[in-house]
Amino acid sequence: MNCADPALVIATARSWLGTPYHDQASLKGVGCDCLGLARGVWREVVGNEPFPIPPYSRDWGETGPREVLAEGAHAMMLEIAPTEALPGALILFRMAPRAIAKHVGILTSPDRFIHAYERLGVVEEILTPTWARKIAFAFLFPHPSSI
Repeated sequence: MNCADPALVIATARSWLGTPYHDQASLKGVGCDCLGLARGVWREVVGNEPFPIPPYSRDWGETGPREVLAEGAHAMMLEIAPTEALPGALILFRMAPRAIAKHVGILTSPDRFIHAYERLGVVEEILTPTWARKIAFAFLFPHPSSI
């Protein structure tokens, strides 16, 4: 699978900065949550979303036998080790020990990422050691010609 240009992924993600937080939305400048940000970047970089996203819980402490978000990403993207994630990679965070991964962001440099966060909207911030420890999965956006 050929991967999308990381510079394009980052520029696209940055074009969403300032979008207000809105649960389960994905409209640049209007509202999105973290998954909505990733979906919007996908649409702009790769093309149409390959399948509809069903409603999902906001519970970051949710546990269960399946990593639904990671499984969905794995079906459409190239999975890489979190330690190999470079700028332009989609990263999935496990927000609580033993919980499933429920938060996503996009690396913009080795120590910064963009994500949508409740009350803040879409922001770019430092990938602190606390955030970095929570990374559970990493994926690369595919090049449109690869899908």
